[in-house]
Amino acid sequence: MVKRKTAMNIRKAHRYLGIFIGIQFIMWTVSGLYFSWTDIDEIHGDHFKKEEPEHSAFSNLKSPTELDPSLEIVTVELQEISGSPYYYVNKEILMDARSGERISEITEQQALDVASRYMKDDLKVSGIERITETGKHHEYRERLLPAWVISYDTDEHLKAYVGALTGNFNTVRHRDWRWFDFLWMTHTMDYEGRDDFNNMLLRAFSLLGLITVLSGFLLWYISSPTVRKVVQPKKKKKRKNPVIRNN
Repeated sequence: MVKRKTAMNIRKAHRYLGIFIGIQFIMWTVSGLYFSWTDIDEIHGDHFKKEEPEHSAFSNLKSPTELDPSLEIVTVELQEISGSPYYYVNKEILMDARSGERISEITEQQALDVASRYMKDDLKVSGIERITETGKHHEYRERLLPAWVISYDTDEHLKAYVGALTGNFNTVRHRDWRWFDFLWMTHTMDYEGRDDFNNMLLRAFSLLGLITVLSGFLLWYISSPTVRKVVQPKKKKKRKNPVIRNN
């Protein structure tokens, strides 16, 4: 078996490693429990949206190249905005599908109309604002800007985001999603973009966690009376020399 001093050093290393990474272990456990107990569709906010948004049928539409012969088309999408058809060409140009008029941005009212096609009718709008920039931790990060943010009068602080350049209904955000986002950040330990599983901090803590567990097994091995009995051979008792008596 190992010497007493070596055993004390292993025990001390195990204790300090446990203190150092213990909080992160708790966050991994708490976030894992939250993920396993939540419905991902509710996190996405599907229960605030209509099952199927209404789609209008349009006629007498002109080809984008007929409306603008100078266009070189790579992609084109047909959008419905306030009941009218629009082309979104090459992911950068929004134009009226009948007149060819280019739209730099949709209006506030158009954004509300787009949101109303997707969100449930019983939701009451409490405000709308236009945003042009977001930080690294914003709930609408890494998406095309500017955008219209429609807020609803709910306990969940519900918000819908509509692209100002595209007229697209992009996403919804609410309280449970924000909790999910925060816990996901602590789970991946990517405190910048949330989704990088290859960051050095996560690698370092994962390695330290493995060392902590292995040191715990080692402590059990060197301190277990059962293991000690198996590893250490029993000492043979010395036989006493028989006393020979002379008659």
